[in-house]
Amino acid sequence: MKFLSAAVLALALASTAIPAGQKNSKDDPSQIGDRKVGNCLNLYSIQKEMALGHQLATEVMKQSKILDDPIISEYVNRVGQSLVRNSDAKVPFIFYVIDSDEANAFALPGGYVFVYTGLIKVASEEDEFAGALAHEIAHVAARHMTCQATKSQIAGVAAIIPGVLVGGWPGYGARQAINAAIPMASRGFSRHDETEADYLGVQYMYAAGYDPTGAVSIFEKLESMQKTKPSAVAKVLATHPMDSDRIDRTEKEIQRILPSKPEYVVTTSEYRDMRERLISLENRRQLSPENRPHLIRSGDDKLPDTDARPTVKRKDIVD
Repeated sequence: MKFLSAAVLALALASTAIPAGQKNSKDDPSQIGDRKVGNCLNLYSIQKEMALGHQLATEVMKQSKILDDPIISEYVNRVGQSLVRNSDAKVPFIFYVIDSDEANAFALPGGYVFVYTGLIKVASEEDEFAGALAHEIAHVAARHMTCQATKSQIAGVAAIIPGVLVGGWPGYGARQAINAAIPMASRGFSRHDETEADYLGVQYMYAAGYDPTGAVSIFEKLESMQKTKPSAVAKVLATHPMDSDRIDRTEKEIQRILPSKPEYVVTTSEYRDMRERLISLENRRQLSPENRPHLIRSGDDKLPDTDARPTVKRKDIVD
């Protein structure tokens, strides 16, 4: 057991250590794409990571209501791909829009990103929306999910070593398969992973031309919503905890590592049009005849049939 733990620790340190006297390339946004990001102890190859992401994304799509609007979906994908081109990611990305009031977004291994319509409504400026997407892209670029899965699997191996010594490896393959099938988006990231995703995300925004302070702005809005609309941000804050220290740290990192530019993209007319289209679609849907309440007139001498009674339609909760 001690030998195994020492070996794992040595591999982890070797994969992340920076040679003495060498500057951390993660501090230099000009080296984006040519630096070692996601260089952790990882049992998953890039190909296996992409396959796992595809499997999990398929399950998410079965359980979610994907927005059926090509104009909104195309625009979200265009913003996302611009950020991907200015990131350290080594996999192709696909962006999906989930029709839900939650102000949320999450990424799966291998470049699958899901954005909720509620987030678009909260992000009034394009740089705020880009900040949320850049953060999720950073999780994928740093391979946080499969690194986390690797740690869990190594811990599982260490836990069953005594049984292996006395009775072989029965059930080990099944355990591995079960662990790999757990939807990673539902797991909370470590504080280190969140800090790194914030750190890389603002660099990706900067490289793509966006005002990196948009990330701070969307963080502040989500933090504020913890008090005013807690249900709308419950899931995103469960996996991405928000606090004033995190916001302050991001502001300081922007000042420390990002050289100033004469101009940034804050928002565009295209983003405003896309967002207004989304809000308009939702308003029309809420006012459609099937969603209007049925009124009972006073003086009616009998109750209406059951089918004519007002009904409340609950929205499905998306994991």
